[in-house]
Amino acid sequence: MPKKYKPIPHFNNEDEEREFWAVADTSDYFDFSKAERVIFPNLKPSMRKVSVRMPEWLISSLKSLANKQDVPYQSLMKLFLADRVKEELGVAK
Repeated sequence: MPKKYKPIPHFNNEDEEREFWAVADTSDYFDFSKAERVIFPNLKPSMRKVSVRMPEWLISSLKSLANKQDVPYQSLMKLFLADRVKEELGVAK
């Protein structure tokens, strides 16, 4: 007997939907054996360029650390900033 899936409820806004899917078991609502890979070629990255003035020594230090970890220094900066913001906000890693 095939599994009966629950109907997806109606949501009044994205926040409501986000809260629902954060705790719902998606396997109760979808048959993942029929899932298909999709490509969204026209999506724009949710990144925004910013300019930040930093002392030369800080940039050199970041580049040195990034080189040791074999990652681009700007990627390392994003990781450092994200970790610190999470720490300041008290968000668990």
